[in-house]
Amino acid sequence: MGRTPRRTSRKRSKLARRMVAASAALLLGGGGLVAVNVYANAEEGTDRPPPLNAAQQVSTISCPDVVNQLPEVPKTARGEVDRGLAELDTQITRAYTRFGRVRDKESVLPPLEEQRRGTIGRIGDALERAGERPEAIDSMAPCTLRADDQQPGQGQGQEQGAGQDQGQDQGRNGNGPEAGDFVDIKSVRPNVTRPRDGRNASRGTFTTSCGRNENGKFNPDNVIAAPGVSNGAHHMHDYVGNQATDAFSGDDDLANGRTTCRNQGDKSTYYWPVLRLQNGRDENDAQADGGGKDQNVGEIQTPASVTLKFAGNPVSKVSAMPRFLRIITGDAKAFTNGDANANASWSCTGFENRQLKDKYPICPAGSKVVRTFRFQSCWDGQNTDSANHRTHVAFADPRSGACPRGFRAIPQLVQRIVYDVPPGPGFAVDSFPEQLHKPVTDHGDFINVFDERLMRRVAKCVNSGQRCT
Repeated sequence: MGRTPRRTSRKRSKLARRMVAASAALLLGGGGLVAVNVYANAEEGTDRPPPLNAAQQVSTISCPDVVNQLPEVPKTARGEVDRGLAELDTQITRAYTRFGRVRDKESVLPPLEEQRRGTIGRIGDALERAGERPEAIDSMAPCTLRADDQQPGQGQGQEQGAGQDQGQDQGRNGNGPEAGDFVDIKSVRPNVTRPRDGRNASRGTFTTSCGRNENGKFNPDNVIAAPGVSNGAHHMHDYVGNQATDAFSGDDDLANGRTTCRNQGDKSTYYWPVLRLQNGRDENDAQADGGGKDQNVGEIQTPASVTLKFAGNPVSKVSAMPRFLRIITGDAKAFTNGDANANASWSCTGFENRQLKDKYPICPAGSKVVRTFRFQSCWDGQNTDSANHRTHVAFADPRSGACPRGFRAIPQLVQRIVYDVPPGPGFAVDSFPEQLHKPVTDHGDFINVFDERLMRRVAKCVNSGQRCT
């Protein structure tokens, strides 16, 4: 597959700064596409554009996420399983695109089920050859349609109206977001709580400065979840830190790669879905994988600032992270999977005691949009990754701050990403196409490539209460 070249960051035009573009397309229950483009001139005294039309429901394809049924995968089967999981994502992407074109579930869901059954069968065969076949995965081939306002697992109403021809045009962003995905941050009550520090708390921090992706390193790969697969994410990622990162990067490649981090001992990989402004301007990936080909459109925004901080634990000292530890926080498929693993939060500068998980914030004039990722901070003491990329790490208890039994505290990575975008519902993160650019699907990825001496210093700073850089 083609690979998107590096893009030189550019500033928005004055017109783009004046115009607040809110583009939302609603894929109806019948499969038709309705686009709404609203422009409001900030110089005309409007802080944000009129609300979008949310009367129609969006339909999407919802499939069981096979990776969640794989707590263990023997190393001998890992490559074949990873490729199979990536193939399932590609099948859903193609089916979703076809559904938007033909507007007929009967010509989409049965062929998708047949494709999935074959791929899932091959995944099961690989696991059986290496040890044991999980029984649950063989029943995970069927998919359904579901409406935008419907929770995963709800009943048959999710398919009502499918097949009706609404005869509408797709518009610039034919799969979301919609008006209901945004909320005025001033209407949200303060909701941030933190466990109190105990006597043995590790109160220090270590901050690493790795830039804002000013050099424009993007690709739609996912070296953690889909290693060896081009366009494994079906959406574009921002990268800071390690510049050798793509789908084919092994540990040696990362260890020998260049880094944008000021401290050259930090060659870690930090990446997250790009945020785009729906301002009617094409990005240079408009015809590329991960971009327009996967229904991610609009102008990619370079963050105004990126802060990467490692913090401590409220009840214990922390241990140094093992080199090449991989952590994914949040769930790129939370819209169809449910929010059990959703973890990114959204807010605005000046209002960060109010955090949102399933809504984008509408910030007042002078305030900037903030994305925050608080990564898992407990490690099983043995593994640098796991089959589902989750079970080797865990979150501390939100009330006590203690790690689960069998886990030890490690420095917690906290990513804070700030954007200077026009106020109003005119932006969205990239996503898998069927996830409809929902804010709940936001996620962050991290591979620890600190040299071991520097990582020991990180743990020492955190444990001693210092603030180090």
